[in-house]
Amino acid sequence: MKIETVSEVAKGIHSELRKTIVGKDAVLRKMLLGLLSNSHILIEDFPGLAKTMIAKNLAATTQCTFSRVQFTPDLLPADITGTYVYNQKTGDFELRKGPIFTNILLADEVNRSPPKTQAALLEAMQERQTTLDGRLHKLENPFVVIATQNPIEFEGVYQLPEAQLDRFIMKIRVGYPERGEEFQILRSRIDRKRDEFNIESVASPDIIIDMQNTIEGVHIDDDVLFYLIDIVRETRSHVQVEVGASPRGSIALLKLARANAAFDGRDYVIPDDVKSIATEALSHRIIPKTESWIKGFDSRAIVEEILRKVSVPRVE
Repeated sequence: MKIETVSEVAKGIHSELRKTIVGKDAVLRKMLLGLLSNSHILIEDFPGLAKTMIAKNLAATTQCTFSRVQFTPDLLPADITGTYVYNQKTGDFELRKGPIFTNILLADEVNRSPPKTQAALLEAMQERQTTLDGRLHKLENPFVVIATQNPIEFEGVYQLPEAQLDRFIMKIRVGYPERGEEFQILRSRIDRKRDEFNIESVASPDIIIDMQNTIEGVHIDDDVLFYLIDIVRETRSHVQVEVGASPRGSIALLKLARANAAFDGRDYVIPDDVKSIATEALSHRIIPKTESWIKGFDSRAIVEEILRKVSVPRVE
């Protein structure tokens, strides 16, 4: 597939999503970059900001299979992965697949489940397989987990471990709509006379896989690569940081920068590709020092300061 085709299809998907999600073009683009990178996405924001709708509509526009799991404290690993069930007629144990066997899995309020259940999800996210009764089962391709969590709830939640946070290629926020945007949301609902949207498919799982493979050929100059590396290394030496981003963060930033270039129809990466997605790719991978939290200096602010500090290379 040509880069031009990748850009055309990606923008077609983006345009279709914009019909249902008002005023969040940048958020929708980042969701697409995660899909094109065949990587997992964490959405952290307040309830009612269309997090679930974005995931569901993304699956609909790409003809990907979709499953949703509402994470609760009593959720068991088998509720996600499935299990073997005894069939009295045949006398055999048959695999009853769980919702994880899908293209796009929405893990709603993922931090409400206990660590054992989160561990089952972690294996699937990292290895793209699940183990049931000692047998390995490969997952669908593409396979993307879109997880959500609310930042305001502290009771009845289990904080995601750093190892699992690191598996998400980025953490994004949706944010409240502007006054005019909220008017459009309500006016659209009045005109439709129902809650559901008419979503048209723009791509297919096979096309998405072709797009992902094409992006692997996007060129990145050594100067831009060192620029990317310098940004990540600064997270490890920043005075306000306890633990910086690992090389997995560098790889995530590389994948997203390539996807961003392809979205714009370029077969090469420029510094702006790196800069435009660095905050979402790195902020959840660093642990600020305790005094930083007290001063209100969060991880996003740290990454944004680093972006202002690191010199941008000139690319001819």
